[in-house]
Amino acid sequence: MRRSDREITDIKEIIKVMEKCDVCRLALNDEGYPYILPLNFGMQVKDDKITLYFHGATEGRKYALIAKDNRVSFEMDCSHRLVMDVDQGNCTMEYESVIGKGKIEILSEEEKYEALCILMKHYHQEDFQFNLAVMPKTTVMKLVVENVTGKIRMKKKNKF
Repeated sequence: MRRSDREITDIKEIIKVMEKCDVCRLALNDEGYPYILPLNFGMQVKDDKITLYFHGATEGRKYALIAKDNRVSFEMDCSHRLVMDVDQGNCTMEYESVIGKGKIEILSEEEKYEALCILMKHYHQEDFQFNLAVMPKTTVMKLVVENVTGKIRMKKKNKF
């Protein structure tokens, strides 16, 4: 990382950033160019090992790409705030972000319910009783994170 002063090295702090985010962008391999898509997600952490869950329709380009190559990268960010210094004539952006990579897989019918509950929990809807009839029309994916890094840019108070 070019700016090591902005790097988040503590995995627990990286997880805190991820918990604040509401969209995860997946990058899939697509014949020389990345195919990027924004997805809602859920997250499960066990012994500092992160697993992300996503859902979508039952067909689409992403599934064909995953079948060809299940290696993916991801990015998520939050805490955006434009900070302006009118006197100096410049500005900057505050943010927190996470990038990582891992392998993604399509879950079986038996694994879907728990994963969808994890998704709802991320959006603070633990006890939401979603309609089980949608499950056969829903594909659920699991991304086991192999590597993750975090970055934060927050201006010190009274500077801007």
